[in-house]
Amino acid sequence: MVEATSVAVAPLLALKLTVPPPREDELERERLLAQVAPAGVRLCAVVAPAGWGKTRLMAQWAVRAQARAAVAWLTLDAGDDDPHRFWSYLVTSVREATGLGGRALEMLSAPGVDPLAAAVPLLLDDLSGRRLPLVVVLDDYHVLTNPRVHEGVELLLSYLPPTVQLVVGGRADPPLPLARLRARGELAEVRVDDLRFTVTESAAVLEAASGVHLPAAELESLCRRTEGWAASLRLVALTLVSSQDPVAAAGRFGGDDRHVVDYLSDEVLEGLSCSDRRFLVRSSVLEQLSGALCDTVLGQDDSATLLDDLDRRGLFLQPLDHRRQWYRCHGLFRDVLRRELDRSAPAMVRELQGRAADWFADRDEIEQAVRYRLAAGDLRAATGLLLAHESWFFERGAAGTYLELGERALARGAPLDAQVLLMLAYASALCGRSDRVRALCDTAARSLDAGVRIDGWHSALAGVLTMRAAYGRPGEDEAAAALADARLAVDLEVDPTEPGHVVALGALAAAQVRLDAYGDAAATLRTAWACDSRALLPTPVLLQTAGLYAMVLLHLDDVEHAHAVAREVAVTAARTQDAWGDAAAAALTWLRLAEGRIAYRRRDLDAATALLRRAVALAEVWGRPTEQVMTLTSLAQAELAVGDRSRARDALSRAREVAQTDGCRPRARAELEAAETRLGRGAVRAARRVGRLHEELTDRELSVLRALGGPASQREIAASLFLSVNTVKGYTKSLYRKLGVVSRTEAVERGRWLGLI
Repeated sequence: MVEATSVAVAPLLALKLTVPPPREDELERERLLAQVAPAGVRLCAVVAPAGWGKTRLMAQWAVRAQARAAVAWLTLDAGDDDPHRFWSYLVTSVREATGLGGRALEMLSAPGVDPLAAAVPLLLDDLSGRRLPLVVVLDDYHVLTNPRVHEGVELLLSYLPPTVQLVVGGRADPPLPLARLRARGELAEVRVDDLRFTVTESAAVLEAASGVHLPAAELESLCRRTEGWAASLRLVALTLVSSQDPVAAAGRFGGDDRHVVDYLSDEVLEGLSCSDRRFLVRSSVLEQLSGALCDTVLGQDDSATLLDDLDRRGLFLQPLDHRRQWYRCHGLFRDVLRRELDRSAPAMVRELQGRAADWFADRDEIEQAVRYRLAAGDLRAATGLLLAHESWFFERGAAGTYLELGERALARGAPLDAQVLLMLAYASALCGRSDRVRALCDTAARSLDAGVRIDGWHSALAGVLTMRAAYGRPGEDEAAAALADARLAVDLEVDPTEPGHVVALGALAAAQVRLDAYGDAAATLRTAWACDSRALLPTPVLLQTAGLYAMVLLHLDDVEHAHAVAREVAVTAARTQDAWGDAAAAALTWLRLAEGRIAYRRRDLDAATALLRRAVALAEVWGRPTEQVMTLTSLAQAELAVGDRSRARDALSRAREVAQTDGCRPRARAELEAAETRLGRGAVRAARRVGRLHEELTDRELSVLRALGGPASQREIAASLFLSVNTVKGYTKSLYRKLGVVSRTEAVERGRWLGLI
């Protein structure tokens, strides 16, 4: 090693200039190595919080790079903030790698010399004559705070010859001209999202470090909690090695694990100021962070500045938008912070959560307001929000979210309000959870007090009876009981100015259809459709009623009248489909089926095929077998009419599979039998034997598949897509079948291979 003498520089440590050796059980991450310092790049920034594998990645890359280039490595520490010390180490590292830099070292040995003015230009002059490639690696750059050091590095970076590249690793963005280099295409970046360990990589690390092979389900759950954080995988391995039941230990691993607590306490929390630590600990009650929200919850006025500063310092915050106004904290780090809050100030938690609920409610973010009220254990306030703002959910296609929040409140002992129970029953129906409707209606009936009113209804009991008739008696042997409930509801709901009057008539018509009384159903719906209170119906009810009316008219061969009914709600239907997507399944399935059949009857086959394909997708989302069979059967007829017998057979094959499940009503099976007879049973059976290896995913299945590629749990995915957990499970099962896989890991890998993710 070449020695440098300077009164301000301590003896050089060879370890700082040595590429860290690999661990025996280290995983080489091929997918990342190509991202570090590709050709034509002047600077590569590897930036992530503590423990994300920055040093290991750069070390792996440096070892490989030594086969084609000289590598000058320097591991930095707080003492390197002194410019003389920093440049002495850096130049010595370059000297070790290339033999260049002697003049700069001599200049640094002179007392009082300014490295920026003298040594850096000499080093650049030496490098300018080098023809062979050189890479200078600076690890832990975040420890440097002296502006003069940064100025010198920026000068070096600005005048590096094409054969020299700089790789900088640290917990925060280096104060270098990243934006300018990015715009010129001279910057490579490796950040948290790149460094996250995949499920496959995580499995390899855990097996190598602990010798434990976790089952797929436990591994995927663990990976969602660790979010691909490298250090946490090492901590998991320590836990698994010391446990007699590794699988159970993996299931329990979280922010309260002693290894996690010790690591984050030593590596992160101990280095924070009291104010920063207090801010992070108290804000741990929040799922997401913004300056305005934190100001209100924490009672201060500088949260936006603090969040920006903490983000730039690499404190486990992840920006959620390009403007960096919203952030989320890494799950394990937040767990540790929350554990400290629960220990140090447990009485404060509920107050902070209540402030967050008020902040969201004031901004009409009702879902978040309810969630924070539930987190605070304020069940009365939570159900009050659900009661006062039910239209906020249902007019957004968020019935699944309403159902999830209401069920959570009830499970924790929330007071039983008849209107909330009734709306939960309706949300269950919209989400394909018919199994819950009857129980919720019965509970609502028991909770009714004499003279109680429900918004939109003259009679609260009529509301309960209507819901039970429409959705709570699905069995074929319950059709007569449904009719009786509906008739009683109509008798009770005597005020035609209330929207409940129209809803009760709709339930009566649906019950009449189940008993093949189509003439009576048409008369009932004609009365309902003529009511002025139809304008007050919630969007899902309006569209369902229109769809049922059009379907009944088609059955009676009144095609033009059915067409007129569908056209009346066409604008609302289009707006709902655009805004809600597949969440509009329950509202739109009947209407799209009716429109497709209308187009078919009017011989507009292209429109019929397009509408019926959409109806099939919606029916699949809704999950009710009768509607699935009816839409598939109608689609088969349209495909056959345009001459595509293959697609017709495929549709009928799928319909037959669904028809064999419970819940498919006889009239749907009868339609299927007639269509199969027309096409030929032999062809249908052949289509089922061949199978559907190339069946496309629906839009909603594709959304779920892409969400599965991230760390979110099924419950979190359901909340983000405004679906129930059971609906997400249904989509997941369907896309597994279509992709030919059996696990989340396989589905994500298959989706990536197909270019779907």
